[in-house]
Amino acid sequence: MRKTSCGLMIVATAALLVSCSPSHTNRIVVGSKNFTESFILGELIAQQIETHTNLKVERRFYLAGSYICQQAILAGRIDIYPEYTGTALTAILKQPASNDRAEVYQRVKSEYERRFALTLGPAFGFNDTFAMEIRGEDARKLNIRTLSQAAQFTPQWRAGFGYEFMERPDGYRGLVATYGLRFAERPRIMDLGLLARALKDHQIDFAGGNATDGLIPALDLFALEDDRQYFPPYEAVAVIREQMVQQHPEVAKTLAELGGSISDQEMQKLNYAVDGLHRDTQDVVREFLREKGLAP
Repeated sequence: MRKTSCGLMIVATAALLVSCSPSHTNRIVVGSKNFTESFILGELIAQQIETHTNLKVERRFYLAGSYICQQAILAGRIDIYPEYTGTALTAILKQPASNDRAEVYQRVKSEYERRFALTLGPAFGFNDTFAMEIRGEDARKLNIRTLSQAAQFTPQWRAGFGYEFMERPDGYRGLVATYGLRFAERPRIMDLGLLARALKDHQIDFAGGNATDGLIPALDLFALEDDRQYFPPYEAVAVIREQMVQQHPEVAKTLAELGGSISDQEMQKLNYAVDGLHRDTQDVVREFLREKGLAP
């Protein structure tokens, strides 16, 4: 049922994108995916442009996942959206994974420019790799720290993952094959924002989350080490339409100032401020930019 609902949401989002006019030469349209971190990064991009240029910014956030965002930017419905290099490499370009962060970035940038007339801004600075999470109490009781160690316990555990993780080439199927994972029942497909609390509340015992999730420390969860290095690097970057950069080179210049500005720990704190403390995203981003000397 959850899978069907997610599919309907994607179809509905696609229909919305088609209905939107692509003509927006007088403004910059920033998109994002449908989870907190992407929303935060989208707002960060939007505020940076508003602060340092004379351009108006339109926000089109929560556009489902990578595939919808990719189609939206190719169609000219949005000009910029935050993406992850590992996702672009495996899910969009359908290329084999690599553990070299610089090589993955350059390969994605080159292929996006060659095939899509898109380019990448500099990496924001953090690597939001997938994190397979269990409860902290279980990690301590069973004395496990890695995915290889967890494999002996997963046949008694219930798992939960996001829809996209179940479908993408660097997701579920490769993970269970690499580590020999089996679960007590078919994994539950859940909204990404529900996974951490479902794990804490014992609705599931193993969750496919993200390393920079602010609720990991707040809910006493534990991210298992990917000791066989299954996942490629997932550096956060801005994907940008080259046509927009040609029309407004000042946008690329001001976004370059965000390069290397966010550490893994800082992104985790930003996520927690929104997810854990329920603060307004615009306020959280505005304070962060001030702290970095990027906003008055």
